Amino acid sequence: MKNLTIYKVILVLSLLLLLSAIGFAIAGNTALIGLFLVPAFLALSIGFRGYNSLKGYSYTILIFAAAVTALFYPHLFVEWNGFMFASLIIPLIQLIMFGMGTSMSFHDFVGVVKAPKGVFLGVISHFIIMPLLGFTLATVGMRFFEFNPEIAAGIILIGCSPNGMASNVISYLAKANLALSITITAISTMLAPLVTPLLMKLLAGQFVEINVLHMMWDILKMVILPIGAGLLFNSLFSGKIKWFDRAMPFLSMFGIIGIIVIITAAGRDSLLNVGLILVVLVLVHNICGYLLGYWSGRLFNMNERDCRTIAIEVGMQNGGLASGLAKGMGKIATVGLAPVIFSSFMNITGSLLASYWHRKPILDKAEKEEPVLI
Repeated sequence: MKNLTIYKVILVLSLLLLLSAIGFAIAGNTALIGLFLVPAFLALSIGFRGYNSLKGYSYTILIFAAAVTALFYPHLFVEWNGFMFASLIIPLIQLIMFGMGTSMSFHDFVGVVKAPKGVFLGVISHFIIMPLLGFTLATVGMRFFEFNPEIAAGIILIGCSPNGMASNVISYLAKANLALSITITAISTMLAPLVTPLLMKLLAGQFVEINVLHMMWDILKMVILPIGAGLLFNSLFSGKIKWFDRAMPFLSMFGIIGIIVIITAAGRDSLLNVGLILVVLVLVHNICGYLLGYWSGRLFNMNERDCRTIAIEVGMQNGGLASGLAKGMGKIATVGLAPVIFSSFMNITGSLLASYWHRKPILDKAEKEEPVLI
């Protein structure tokens, strides 16, 4: 009870800080907005930890705190004594992908044999729906909102990226088919070195120059090699290094925050110019991915659990990889913006969708009794 009271006090404090930031914004005192808005998000993140129904949003709020910090104080995250923080992006992605590999095993790929229809549909839907949505929205941005071609290319890039690891967590919370989710994520990630560059060349080649071979190598070194090392590490040391098993998820989470902060700081000026419109287009991209993914499953007579899985796998992308590819292209401040925004907001929409489905029972008795693939 005492702990709950502390969390309530922290939430009240966050509200007061937020109201203060709004007051300074109305008064036009922009210099003080960040001083109150950043701690407001931090306090809100901590306060959410005290409630089971809100705890799942704590990390997402922390991401917003990081992004707001970078927006108001970009000079802190661009360079230090001549060292450019952007050079940390690829190592951070490799760390995250290594962590993904350590949480997987070669057994995860067995799902292809056990449920080929679901895996095939999930992967194909992902690499058709999201790239085409991205191309459509990028074209809208260019035609009606005068987007910089490189920012438009960023929308396509996040659409051409493989599934994000967060989709597995969301699938678990949504009572979807977790094993199918893990398998689709793994297969789409393995296909990324070939599929992502070719799709980018086809769809975004008119906006920016795409070096297919260079992008393939970037994906190999950022994703395939670290995941392979993680799989090998897991097969040799699984359960033997307890502190490492506990630390790796936290390292991955803070790695994602680091990437978001660096790219937001680098692209601050571009983001302020097209920020709201870009956020809206990215949200449309994300939400339409869920909707079209779900109904593609329904179209091919998949059961409810698998339809939920495909919806989540289609709608959630690997924003970290997309950010790394933008860095490899030398366009982190423009091409890298859409992936950062997508990564931030998909955690919110994914959590909301998971909460909705978690409370919504699977009515079909046959589906309810059907065991989840393991």
